[in-house]
Amino acid sequence: MGRRGPVGLSACGLALVAAGTLALAGAGCTSQKVGGDSAGSNDGKIKIGLVTKTDSNPYFVALRESAKAEADKQGAELVALAGKFDGDNDGQVTALENLIQQGVKTIMVTPSNSTGVLGAIKQARDRGILVIALDTTTQPESAVDATIATDNVEAGRLQGQYVKAALAGKDPQLIMLDGTPGSTVSEQRHNGFLQGIGLAAGDPRILGSEPANGEQNKAQQATENLLQRNSAVNAVYNLNEPTARGAYAALQAKGLAGQVVVGAIDGGCQGVQDVKDGRTAQTVMQYPKKMAALGVDDAVEFAHSGKKPSGFVNTGATVVSDKPMPGVESKDTAWGLQNCWG
Repeated sequence: MGRRGPVGLSACGLALVAAGTLALAGAGCTSQKVGGDSAGSNDGKIKIGLVTKTDSNPYFVALRESAKAEADKQGAELVALAGKFDGDNDGQVTALENLIQQGVKTIMVTPSNSTGVLGAIKQARDRGILVIALDTTTQPESAVDATIATDNVEAGRLQGQYVKAALAGKDPQLIMLDGTPGSTVSEQRHNGFLQGIGLAAGDPRILGSEPANGEQNKAQQATENLLQRNSAVNAVYNLNEPTARGAYAALQAKGLAGQVVVGAIDGGCQGVQDVKDGRTAQTVMQYPKKMAALGVDDAVEFAHSGKKPSGFVNTGATVVSDKPMPGVESKDTAWGLQNCWG
């Protein structure tokens, strides 16, 4: 599919909210009125739904804000809902069902579980609603009309390639901090990293792995647990930047931070600053704002012409580091701070 380069009163729990911006805790989801006047679409605005994994993670905040800005620009109305936590599949299903009831023309969703939301997605598409996956693919990908996302296997692979190069021939002694168990993004990045660093699952050089759900505090505790088992660590794989900050804190407390190559993925401004300050060796930048804006553009086009997007649109990934490595294309943190999100 050709692309150009490079967002609502919610019914969560069937609650009614007055005009303005307000967050609700509902039946397994949260909601925000982030554009438009009323849920009834009496003003004629195109109504677009967005369901993210959470409404607090800076990555999804940036994605939602970009969707809102683009919807405002296009004269559309965004209804933004989210799960209560990363992995809250039931909350996302509830959010999708609420958006169907509200009569949205398009739903954009970042699925926590790539198979868990398929039933609700089918309900939407059966009613003629365009469904676009953002950030995370469904399984199968054909469950949605189109996907706009980072290639998460490639993002993991880039982290792995950089870490391998930074070890400068040393045998990796690796610990891995994963996301929520069962998360497609977690599995894709984990597997991509192993490809990049050149290790197979079960290799004894993988000293241990633990889920950290993408959260800094859990990552710090997980790293502490892994270090208690084996402190001969020289590399840490991280699902994202909050995880990397938790790993760094645990390594620093043990006096190991300067001896370990800590990788990351995300490209948030704090994450790029962590690279500049030496807390992490690199990060792999992805582009949530671009994902959201392209999704809204597709939603508006569909509402006007009936034209549907299709296939997978890769929004790209870029290694950011101030220590370039042979064979790994990268940008420095000055570029990263100009292009980061959050």
